[in-house]
Amino acid sequence: MNFGALPVAEAEGALLAHSVRQGGLSFKKGRRLSAEDVAVLRAAGIGSVIAATLEPGDLHEDEAAARIARALAGPADGRSGAKVTAAFTGRCNLVAEDRGLFLVEPARIDAVNALHEAITVATLPAFEPVEPRQMLATVKIIPFSAPAAAVEQAVALLEDPSGREPAARVAAFRPRQVGLVQTALPGTKPALLEKGRSALDARLSALGCPPAEERRCGHDAAAIAAALHELQDAGCGLLLVSGASAIVDRRDVVPAGIVAAGGRIAHFGMPVDPGNLLLLAELDGRPVLGLPGCARAPKVNGFDWVLQRLIADLPVAPADVTAMGVGGLLKEIGGRPLPRAEAVEGGAGEDAEAAGPKRLPRIAALVLAGGQGRRMGGPNKLLLPYRGEPLLRSVVRAAQESDAAEVLVVTGHQREAVKAALAGLAVPAVHNPDYAEGLSTSLKAGLAALAPEVDGVVVLLGDMPRVEPAVIDKLIAAFDPLEGRAICQPSWHGKRGNPVLFARRFFAELKGLGGDVGAKPLLADYPELVCEVPVERDSVLADVDTPEAYRALSEEAAKGIPQR
Repeated sequence: MNFGALPVAEAEGALLAHSVRQGGLSFKKGRRLSAEDVAVLRAAGIGSVIAATLEPGDLHEDEAAARIARALAGPADGRSGAKVTAAFTGRCNLVAEDRGLFLVEPARIDAVNALHEAITVATLPAFEPVEPRQMLATVKIIPFSAPAAAVEQAVALLEDPSGREPAARVAAFRPRQVGLVQTALPGTKPALLEKGRSALDARLSALGCPPAEERRCGHDAAAIAAALHELQDAGCGLLLVSGASAIVDRRDVVPAGIVAAGGRIAHFGMPVDPGNLLLLAELDGRPVLGLPGCARAPKVNGFDWVLQRLIADLPVAPADVTAMGVGGLLKEIGGRPLPRAEAVEGGAGEDAEAAGPKRLPRIAALVLAGGQGRRMGGPNKLLLPYRGEPLLRSVVRAAQESDAAEVLVVTGHQREAVKAALAGLAVPAVHNPDYAEGLSTSLKAGLAALAPEVDGVVVLLGDMPRVEPAVIDKLIAAFDPLEGRAICQPSWHGKRGNPVLFARRFFAELKGLGGDVGAKPLLADYPELVCEVPVERDSVLADVDTPEAYRALSEEAAKGIPQR
């Protein structure tokens, strides 16, 4: 890759390394300069730019990041429980599709990171509990390109021909019925047993399991054995024993009760504090845990680490327990800036704190389908046939197939007919009674109906059926208000189109728009926050406003030109 000052006259096809702002001109770094861009720069009196040009053997940063991320996630068969997002600015993320534990092979990640300074892969720690849409890993290409040979080496390291699991994946939680034995000694307060039961049920609920099936008995081996057999007969797949007195030896009362039931003690003790006194055992193929006293408390302890793995159907052997020492000091330390119990979950929006898990931004897709379409001269254009279905249906399906967290349709003109055209798509609709007053009223009605936790909205026009899910995904991948990308708009050969993604911070201004003008004024007011996202097809420019436009669309479909 060549990098440095480049005469503007020679800059077509180069990637801007530094943003250019002069007067009303605003080109952001990373922009691939088109012939039109070069003409604009020359007209503005700019003679040279700092830019990068790719050489033979270089891969563009987005292509390189995407290839490595796909190899990291493994085959696209759902086995990894992770999804690869669209690449933008050399970054491609893996996000969770399931609730579960994140699994990763550090040696393979380290080997990739050691290949070339242009290539980096960062992941969550192994066995981190994750939620759907939470980020698991990010592949970032540092400069504007990476050597194709190094990328191929990275892919080879991550793609395992022996058929092992992907290098990064999510082991989904598999809810099951858990059995709990609680023992009591003379003087044991019922409140203590209730506290233990309540803490366990809270843990199980967080993992998607029903409340525990419980038995209470005296603190002796025979009683424990009988209680374990009752829970076996009740169909419990995981058995827990919480003793009135802490286990202090593998021959103590609780392990003796497990052995009396026919069980086997696998390991006693763990290098996690709190949680040292955990007992690992097995009974007729079922895992059995003797619980440490800290299991009665809600704070994270070693029992949580083992419970999470078992609910995720991951085997827990003595070697797994003894390997938990690094990072196993969970006790609160006065020098910690933020105690674990006080940590709060963060988001991906512009006010997110670094303390919480990073997730894919929650972007809603708003499909505007309330207009009268007067320029069509009669029929409702949204109901016209296109590739064997109503034109609007194609737009809504694209939104549903994208990374948008939710999809909402705004109806207006011919409300019932529009809703009928979407039958079977399970998409909620909100009606705009003021549709005759223009596009802005549909936008206002849709924004008012969005969930309060969305980070932004991508606004789709109901008469643009050629827009692909990949376009929406690219806008979401580009969205990052903290880096100045709060409005994301697709562009084809330098021409901006639709749909457009807006951060939540603009919702109030969008609601304040009037008439039939849409959001163009907002784009003009915040040029420094607008990010142009290059796309590969002109679908972002093609709306169906007139009979001529519809005829052209139909002719294209008849010729078999792929829509997506």
